[in-house]
Amino acid sequence: MYNEYFLIGYITKTRGLKGELQLFFQFDAAEFDAELLEFDVMFIEISKKLVPFFVSSYQLLANRTGYFFLEDIDHIDKANELVGKQVFLPNDKKPHRDPDDFQITDLKGFRVFDEKHGDLGEITEIKEFPQQYIATVTYRAKEIMFPLIENFIIDIDRGSKTLKIELPDGLVEIYLQT
Repeated sequence: MYNEYFLIGYITKTRGLKGELQLFFQFDAAEFDAELLEFDVMFIEISKKLVPFFVSSYQLLANRTGYFFLEDIDHIDKANELVGKQVFLPNDKKPHRDPDDFQITDLKGFRVFDEKHGDLGEITEIKEFPQQYIATVTYRAKEIMFPLIENFIIDIDRGSKTLKIELPDGLVEIYLQT
């Protein structure tokens, strides 16, 4: 339905009485940097249609959010109607990433091999937390999570899409017991 647009996030709340909106960016932060996006116009999904709104000013914050003033949204009552709505930009505004720029989140889909347990499976999800990234694999029909930290990573082979790790003793066993 929205092939010509990509989702950047959603409106979480209003701020002040003049219609300022807070936007939470939910696209992959490792793949796109909000500072690289152009915010002259954004499209908000209202009644299953993308409605264009012109941005009059905005401020980006470090915590994957930003504050936006939109033309014609000049009061908190108008802004409240947009809370919870998804926000899109046209595909031609999507920044392109350098293929040589490898991010930790690029490990999703890599096959994981542990020194002790062997093949743990494919990384199905990578979650970002303030201190670290956590990878999820399915091993022996159990979901196992482990931090993607330098101390555990032995080798990353981008060609064969494999990750060789050495997890601490007992970590895998904890998940297998439940």
